[in-house]
Amino acid sequence: MAFDPESAANLAAGVAMGFATIGPGIGIGYLTGHACEAVARQPEASGDIRTVFIIGMALTEALALYAFVIAIILLFVV
Repeated sequence: MAFDPESAANLAAGVAMGFATIGPGIGIGYLTGHACEAVARQPEASGDIRTVFIIGMALTEALALYAFVIAIILLFVV
């Protein structure tokens, strides 16, 4: 069986995106659940909780964006 670099790059890009979205997905779910619990316990602090929640969401989602960039590089540069 011959080694095809283009097929390997396509497979690597798909696997990278698949694995890289698992972590942010779990992180966003965890973050959302705990933010909801925090607002339920202290409704008067919802503004501060929302600010920390949005910052945490942005940092967590950045991981998936980094993987997307790597996948694009694998597809179009290799």
